[in-house]
Amino acid sequence: MSSFGSSLIVPSVQELVKKEITEIPDRYIRTSCSSIGLDHETTHSDSAAHSIPIINIERLLSRESILADEELEKLHSACKDWGFFQVVDHGVSTSTIEKIKLEIHNFFELPLDEKKKLWQKPGDHEGFGQLFVVSDEQKLDWSDMFYITMLPTIMRKPHLFAGMSLPLRYICSLVLSMPSKHLQWPASSGRS
Repeated sequence: MSSFGSSLIVPSVQELVKKEITEIPDRYIRTSCSSIGLDHETTHSDSAAHSIPIINIERLLSRESILADEELEKLHSACKDWGFFQVVDHGVSTSTIEKIKLEIHNFFELPLDEKKKLWQKPGDHEGFGQLFVVSDEQKLDWSDMFYITMLPTIMRKPHLFAGMSLPLRYICSLVLSMPSKHLQWPASSGRS
C-alpha cells in the first residue's frame, strides 16, 4: 500500500477550547495572507478573486461541450488556486445534505476517548488531526479535520472506516459513487 505522506501530530482544537484558554496560541495566529498560500496579486485584485469558486455540476456534465469545457476550466482553476470550491446544481436534496451535516457533526462530537482511537498515527496523514503539518513552528488551522481514503477501497484503513457510524459510512459511499455513475466509470475504480 502506498503512502501519500505524513503530518506531525498536533493538539485537537476542540480540546483546546474545552480547556477554556484565555488567548489563542501563537501557532494559530496568522499575520499575513501569504502564510495561507495567497499571493499579493490574488489578495489585492478585483473582488471576484475573493469569492469562493462555484462549480455547477449540471454544466460540468453537460452534453454541450462549450458549457462543460468552461466549467471544467473553472474546476481546474479552483483546485489549482484555491484547493476547494462550492458545488451547485448537484442533484442532492436538501434533506440529504442536512443528514450529511448532522452525521458529520455527530462524528466530530464523539468523546475524546473514541476520537483517540481514530487519531492520526506518527508518519501517517489519515485520521483526526490536521494535514501537511511538517514543522513544530508551522502555523496551524484553527480547526480539526478527519481524513480518510475511501477509494480505491484497497487503500481504505479498516479501523478508521469502522470508527465511522453506519449512516456516515453509507453517505460517504453514496456520495463517492455519484461522480462514477455520471461519468460512467465503475464505482470501485477510484477515479471519483
